[in-house]
Amino acid sequence: MEKKALKSPALNQNRAPLYEAVVAYAKKRKVSFHTPGHKHGSAIPAAFRRFAGDAVFDMDLTLLAEVDSLHDPISVIRDAQTLAAQAYGADAAFFLVNGSTAGNQTMILATCRPGDQVIIPRNCHQSVLSGVLLAGCEPVFMRPEVNPELGIYTNVTVGEVELALRRCPKAKAVLVTSPTYHGIAADVKRIAKMVHAHGIPLLVDEAHGPHFKFHSELPRSAMDCGADLCVQSTHKILAGMTQASLLLVRSKNIDLSRVSRMLKILTTTSPSYILMSSIDMARRQMALEGSRLLSRALRLARKAREEINDIAGLRCFGREVIGLAGIHDLDETKLTVAVGGLGMSGYEVALILNKRFNIQVEYADLFSVFLLVSFGNTDYEIRKLRDAFRYVAHKAAGRRKRPAPFRWGLPAFQPRPAMNPRKALFSGTQRLPTQKAIGRIAAESMAPYPPGIPLIVPGERITKEAIDYLLMVKDAGARIQGPQDASLKTIKVVTDLRDKA
Repeated sequence: MEKKALKSPALNQNRAPLYEAVVAYAKKRKVSFHTPGHKHGSAIPAAFRRFAGDAVFDMDLTLLAEVDSLHDPISVIRDAQTLAAQAYGADAAFFLVNGSTAGNQTMILATCRPGDQVIIPRNCHQSVLSGVLLAGCEPVFMRPEVNPELGIYTNVTVGEVELALRRCPKAKAVLVTSPTYHGIAADVKRIAKMVHAHGIPLLVDEAHGPHFKFHSELPRSAMDCGADLCVQSTHKILAGMTQASLLLVRSKNIDLSRVSRMLKILTTTSPSYILMSSIDMARRQMALEGSRLLSRALRLARKAREEINDIAGLRCFGREVIGLAGIHDLDETKLTVAVGGLGMSGYEVALILNKRFNIQVEYADLFSVFLLVSFGNTDYEIRKLRDAFRYVAHKAAGRRKRPAPFRWGLPAFQPRPAMNPRKALFSGTQRLPTQKAIGRIAAESMAPYPPGIPLIVPGERITKEAIDYLLMVKDAGARIQGPQDASLKTIKVVTDLRDKA
C-alpha cells in the first residue's frame, strides 16, 4: 500500500522539522521493543554514558512514524530536505549520512552508465574515482595546474575544461572539485556555461564549500554558478557532525528519480537520526545567522594569516594569489602554511604543534601544514597558534637547513590510462616488488591521506615519479591509503591482459 505524504505546517528557515521531531519523540520516553538495542542508553556501558551524556542516546532512533524514513520521506525528513534545498538555492536536497563520499559516487552513477566517458580532474578525491569504478565508466582526466612556488596543485582552468570537451565530445558529464582542500575555487560559472553548451550536466565536488552560499566575501556557491549536482560536507566548516553532508540538485538536466535510486543503493537502511538532525540544525543556523558567524570565521582566519606571515620562514598565501593559473577565487578560512623556509617538513612541524602545544592541524605534507578555521574557533586559539609557530620558527633558526626534500616539488599528473579502471580492479592480479611494478598496470589505488588524492589509480601504468614520491612522503610521515601492502614494498598489478581495453 502506497504511503501517503503527511501535511506539514508552513515551512520557513526558522524551523528544524527533523530535529524538532526527534527531540519531541525522545521526551516521550516510550518503552522500546525496537532497535537500537541499547534502549535509550540504558544498556550503554557506564563509562561511555558518563562521558557522552544521556540525551544523545535518546536521539539515537530508528525508522519510526514520528521521525520519518530517509529512504521514503513523507513528513519531517521531507520537510527538512525541502528547507535545505531552499536555503541553498537548489531544486532538491538529499541528506547524506556517510559523508560526501556517497554524494560523489551518486553524482557519477546518476549521470553515467557503463562505458560512458566522464571528464574529471586527475587530482579529484578518491571517492570520485570509486564512483567511476562503481559505474564502470571511462574517466577522461583533466590536468590541474601546479604552482611550484606555493607547493600545491591549484585547480583546473576553463581552458583545460574546454580542451577536454573537444577531445571527448561524447562525454556524459563533467565534474570539477571546487574548492580544493586548500580553498582554491575554479571559475564554476564559466565552466557551467561551457558544459551546458555541450548538452551535458556539470557536477561539483564542493565538499569544502558548504558555507559559500551564506557570505558575500566567500567564493560563489556551485548552485549559484549553475551546477546541476553538487556535494557539500556539512561537517567540514559548518556545525554538522562528522559524516553529515548534503547532495544538492538542479533538476533541469538531471533525472531526480535516478539520483534517488542510486542514493538508496549506497545509503544504509539504518541512517543515524543524530547525524540527520545535525544537518537540519546546521542548515537552520546558516540560514538565520550564517553571515554573522562566517564574518567571525573570516576575521579569525585573516588575523591568523597576518600573524603567521610576520614570522620568518613561514608563508601563508592569501587573496594576492587570485588570478594565478588555476586560482579563480580563494576561501580565506583555509590556511596553507608553507614551512620550507624553516628547513623542516610539514610533518615535522605538525608533530611539534601536536605534541608540545596540543594543537591538531587538519593535515600536513612535505611542504606545508594545513589549518581549517571556523566560527567555532576563538581569539585565544588563534593567539596560541601564533605563539606555537613562533616557537617552532625560533627553534628552527639555529638548525642547519635541509633543502633537499623541497627540491622535489609535486609530481606532475600525467595520466597513462591502459585499461578501464573497473576492469583493472577485477582483473587477475599479482603482487610485485615496488620497483618492478613500474610500467605495469595498477590494480589498486594509492593516495597520501589526507587529502585523499590518488597518485596511482587502477588501470593506469605505474610511473617511477609516482613511486618515488609515495615512498618519500611515506618516509616523511604520511599515511598511504589504498594499497593492500601498507609498507609499499609490493604493489598489486594486473596480470590478466585479456581484459585490456
